[in-house]
Amino acid sequence: MTESSSYAPPKVWKWDAESGGRFAKINRPIAGSTHEKELPVGKHALQLYSLATPNGVKVTVLLEELLALGREGAEYDAYLVNIGEGNQFGSGFVAANPNSKIPALVDQSTSPPTRVFESGAILVYLAEKFDAFLPNEPSARAECMSWLFWQMGSAPFLGGGFGHFYAYAPEKYEYPINRFAMEVKRQLDVLDKNLAERRFLGGDEYTIADMAVYPWYGGVVLNNIYEAEEFLEAKSYTNVVRWATEIQKRPAVQRGQRVNKAWGPEEERVPERHSARDLD
Repeated sequence: MTESSSYAPPKVWKWDAESGGRFAKINRPIAGSTHEKELPVGKHALQLYSLATPNGVKVTVLLEELLALGREGAEYDAYLVNIGEGNQFGSGFVAANPNSKIPALVDQSTSPPTRVFESGAILVYLAEKFDAFLPNEPSARAECMSWLFWQMGSAPFLGGGFGHFYAYAPEKYEYPINRFAMEVKRQLDVLDKNLAERRFLGGDEYTIADMAVYPWYGGVVLNNIYEAEEFLEAKSYTNVVRWATEIQKRPAVQRGQRVNKAWGPEEERVPERHSARDLD
């Protein structure tokens, strides 16, 4: 479908109506809290406030991988933040993340407690804290960090760009769908060419870069997020499929994907997680 008329932007943009289709009620042009609500605090040092979207899954996967390595200090409490209900605008969550986006982590083992927001920053913080999944050798570390920041810069084109206009926008328009589909396919090709020569994104070692990229791009090629697998010819990126399939089989990844999940089959949902028993 093509646009029937051109939009002429006003001289000064005003927020006078909800827009954004399915997620209209959670979008606004101002920051800060809308209501008073303190965050719960569990018994572990690490307190995670999140939702099992791709950005949230990155962190729970890393925490489960750290526990699988025997890092007992990585035990954590995970609390559900339902963004559809506006939980991210509670005063406690805004104090943990002034950007009002999931995930947010608070490390109670420091004095004062350390807040960490933005999923990439949380991955680096935890990897450094527990000395795992982030190479120490300078060249390997740089490669890992490069792919991590590639994901942080690229995924908004996939989610907020393609995903929004293709799957969630109240009206379908040819230009934004084509524009973002082209970019997503370019990104998948970047990954595919890199993974043609490597087992994981940085080489032979599984790192936080893989944990960051997998929920988004693995979701495209394996799990048909946005119901766009055929549209994007996702299965044609065979190296990405191979890489994502290997990661998806990891027990810690399977556990991490269930934490803070509040939809889908009942047996896959673990809205809150306070011990390994919650995942039994």
